[in-house]
Amino acid sequence: MAATSQRLTFNLLCAVLFLILALFLQPGGGQKKKENMLVEKVEQMMEWSSRRSVIRMNGEKFRRFVKSPPRNYSVIVMFTALQPQRQCSVCRQANEEYQVLANSWRYSSAFSNRLFFTVVDYDEGADVFQQLNMNSAPTFMHFPAKGKPKRADTFDLQRIGFASEQLAKWIHDRTDVQIRVFRPPNYSGTIALALLVSLVGGLLYLRRNNLEFIYNKTGWAMAALCVVFAMTSGQMWNHIRGPPYAHKNPQNGQVSYIHGSSQAQFVAESHIILLLNAAITMGMVLLNEAATSKGDVGKRRIICLVGLGLVVFFFSFLLSIFRSKYHGYPYRLLQYLHPVCSPQAPLNSATSFSDLFLFLMSL
Repeated sequence: MAATSQRLTFNLLCAVLFLILALFLQPGGGQKKKENMLVEKVEQMMEWSSRRSVIRMNGEKFRRFVKSPPRNYSVIVMFTALQPQRQCSVCRQANEEYQVLANSWRYSSAFSNRLFFTVVDYDEGADVFQQLNMNSAPTFMHFPAKGKPKRADTFDLQRIGFASEQLAKWIHDRTDVQIRVFRPPNYSGTIALALLVSLVGGLLYLRRNNLEFIYNKTGWAMAALCVVFAMTSGQMWNHIRGPPYAHKNPQNGQVSYIHGSSQAQFVAESHIILLLNAAITMGMVLLNEAATSKGDVGKRRIICLVGLGLVVFFFSFLLSIFRSKYHGYPYRLLQYLHPVCSPQAPLNSATSFSDLFLFLMSL
């Protein structure tokens, strides 16, 4: 009986000792395991970064190195579709800027394991797109070292554009990592300028005995109008912000040429505005010609009607685009253009806009 009691006491002491070991020693072992896992992940990310500035990831790598803890580094992910069959020209343009930014970080003196640049292509990680409920590309997201991404961790591509400098500013706001963008030398502008100077110099040399064309008012007026059209259509904004040419909806395939917000625009939108301004100016020139010339009255009447038609029609179209971007603007010129260009049916319909644009180009 005494032996049985001693055995029970011994078993009870062993159980208590086991519980003590489980309570006090197991957490330390778990923490050590997490630290080892974190070290392995950082070492793996650094190894990939040494090979290429932008790390390509599939669904498995994304879940392990970006979504799953532990993680003490921030990750910038570009979700894109670069395969030729996707026909995403904007994705290729954004990828070029993204590569410039990643290379600037990789080869800078401030490079560390605090930040990594990655890319997830739709054809290599479609499950990631589904997991994040993502239906458009390209998209830039920041995954912080701690916590879940917030709304500000998604880059506003439509409003800001995808220029490397804008991306670097956004990354600095989200991670406090300062990246100075270094672009590879591009001599195309210098070569183009040299060719232009050579062409002008050669022309002046050939016409050195007759330089009256320099004082041609019409030529200088045309050159001034070209500069005005380029500036008023937003070409400088495009150069600074680097917006996409257009936007294709991946769900229905519709192409948007006019941005729906008053704070942004597409490159195609600038070209459309330039053509509309040119048509309105042509109409004003014809009206002035009809009023000041002293030719045949019938001919002047026809010129006046053509000029008036150009001004009314294209200014109405321009005003409709303005209404589609500034919702609630109450004024319009021609009623029949309103259904195509109104906020209820904006200029992002591939069929309606393309048909109308081709019609205008055929005039």
